[in-house]
Amino acid sequence: MRETMKTYYHFTGDKLRDGRPIPAVGEWLNHEGQIEMCVSGLHASAHPFDALKYAPGNLLHKVILKDIVEKQDDKVVARSRKIVATIDATELLRRFARQQALSVVHLWDAPPVVKEYLETGNEELRAAAWNAAGDAVRAAAWDAAGDAAWAAVRAAARDAAWAAAWDAAWAAAWVVWDAAREQFSTAVDEAFAKVGA
Repeated sequence: MRETMKTYYHFTGDKLRDGRPIPAVGEWLNHEGQIEMCVSGLHASAHPFDALKYAPGNLLHKVILKDIVEKQDDKVVARSRKIVATIDATELLRRFARQQALSVVHLWDAPPVVKEYLETGNEELRAAAWNAAGDAVRAAAWDAAGDAAWAAVRAAARDAAWAAAWDAAWAAAWVVWDAAREQFSTAVDEAFAKVGA
């Protein structure tokens, strides 16, 4: 009987953090030397939302691990990691960031361009939405709800999709954290299903 390995998630940019190229799908990457959480070894997260907070870029890899040395609530470190599938998550991350901002936009009087960008995802409006959100916050005295909503909107309009997704969810966290976590997981599952993984 073949053993089924647990799936983990790991984000990268165009290269690994140490500058090496990303291994091909199906190729084991092995770490030689000491394994220490957040210092050395091959890291991943059991939940894609947890992996998002460590994302240095928009490539999301579904991975399996061997020789796990240490586990924490949101990540593990192992000696070996193999990519089983990869997606460019840029559009998924932007859509997720906009969803999180929309979930709290009702808490402040958002400028029309902000609402339009969040609802449509029209990239031509992103810079204008960023600027309008900044202008609005400077012109108003915010309560905690308005501040969280503004932060989520500004985050959704950030240039880096991975940072926008995480920051928007974090800014809206007190309102929608559990829902955001499950929405992201569902979106990731759907994206990997489209590539047969």
